[in-house]
Amino acid sequence: MPSDNQSNDKLVQVSEKQGFFAALDQSGGSTPGALKLYGIPESAYSGDAEMFKLMHEMRVRIITAPAFTGEKIIGAILFEATMDGQVEGKAVPSFLWEDRGVVPFLKVDKGLEAESNGVQLMKPIPGLNELLTRAAKLGIFGTKMRSVIHANSKDGIAAIAKQQFEFGKQIEAHGLVPILEPEVSIKAPDKVGAEATLLAELLKGLDALPDESRVMLKLTLPDVPDFYRPLVDHPRVARVVALSGGYTRTDACERLAHNHGIIASFSRALINELRAQMSDSEFDATLAEAVDEIYQASVVKD
Repeated sequence: MPSDNQSNDKLVQVSEKQGFFAALDQSGGSTPGALKLYGIPESAYSGDAEMFKLMHEMRVRIITAPAFTGEKIIGAILFEATMDGQVEGKAVPSFLWEDRGVVPFLKVDKGLEAESNGVQLMKPIPGLNELLTRAAKLGIFGTKMRSVIHANSKDGIAAIAKQQFEFGKQIEAHGLVPILEPEVSIKAPDKVGAEATLLAELLKGLDALPDESRVMLKLTLPDVPDFYRPLVDHPRVARVVALSGGYTRTDACERLAHNHGIIASFSRALINELRAQMSDSEFDATLAEAVDEIYQASVVKD
């Protein structure tokens, strides 16, 4: 459960509010691609410092846009460099919560291991305790960490779940709420089978948690509507959110609308039509349209 320095308002918003999560957590490996899509080619910058400066400017433009508020956006997932940045004279996590009404989360994983046994586990996370301590002081409410499932491998998926829950325990010890993200690749040859195996492993892990534990789950949209309903209804799950996973925003929203109790936590599907060259009015209107579409899919169910 959140520690005393985390307000109950944040927990209530994360657990109960209508809306969705914005994933603004592109890290070093995915940043060049995100900037290119935004209209900034690699030739426009030199070195990581310039690259991350441009990425920070993009994120600031997003989170200061009129549509980026707690009215429709519950939380935002940040990369470490964004957490440490400033916007309008404030630390980004403070600005998000105090000025925009959006709960800040932090991506803590350091990327993926090479594929083995049909999955990609997370790399070790050196200095995690120190990072979690600093994040809590900055007002971060929770964390996110991603691993990937490529095949319906019982042993591989069990290893994925085990690693996610082990890191989750460490994160909860710092008073933060972990988002466990065992992504099933949309290209997995037996995606339905992999989802069934993952569901069983996640339920096993959740049932083993102490009664007071609360975690979130970020999952690929399942092929079978409402397949993850047992996770949505589990007493130790604060929220189940969905990643877009390479689906277009239209496809992702269509799938999401058929999964009761699951809301969006989209990255590419939120920002992939934004361009650096847009005027402020064009940028704000394009973002507002994406926010509205994802919000409607998150709250309106058949």
